[in-house]
Amino acid sequence: MITISSKGDFKNTDKFLKTMSKGDIFDSLSMYGQEGVTALSRATPKDSGLTAGSWTYEVLKTRGTYSIIWSNTHVVDGRPIAILLQYGHATGNGGYVSGRDYINPALRPVFDRIAKEVWREVTSA
Repeated sequence: MITISSKGDFKNTDKFLKTMSKGDIFDSLSMYGQEGVTALSRATPKDSGLTAGSWTYEVLKTRGTYSIIWSNTHVVDGRPIAILLQYGHATGNGGYVSGRDYINPALRPVFDRIAKEVWREVTSA
C-alpha cells in the first residue's frame, strides 16, 4: 500500500496551472515573430534586397502547442532563394556556390529572449 501525505495547500500550484492554461505566456509571440523578421532581414545577404525584404512570420496555435513560423516568399523559378543562400546551390555552368549560415545566428538571440521570458513567467507564477 502507498500512502501520500501533504501539509499546507496547493495554492501556488493552482495559480501556476491557471496561468499556464490561459496561455498568457504566449501573448508576446507576435512581438518575437516581428523581431525575428527584423533580425532575418538584417542578416540576409543582400544583392538586390528582395530576399531580405521577403521575410514573414505566422503564429500558430494548435491543440495547446504554440509555434512561430518564419518564411521567406522570394522564389525564383520555383527555387526559394533564402534556402539557396543558407545551404548553397549549383550554378548553371557546373559550379557551386557555398551556403552561408545566416538564419541560425540571426534567430538565436530571439530564441534566447523567448526562453528567458518563458522561464521568468514559469518561475514567478
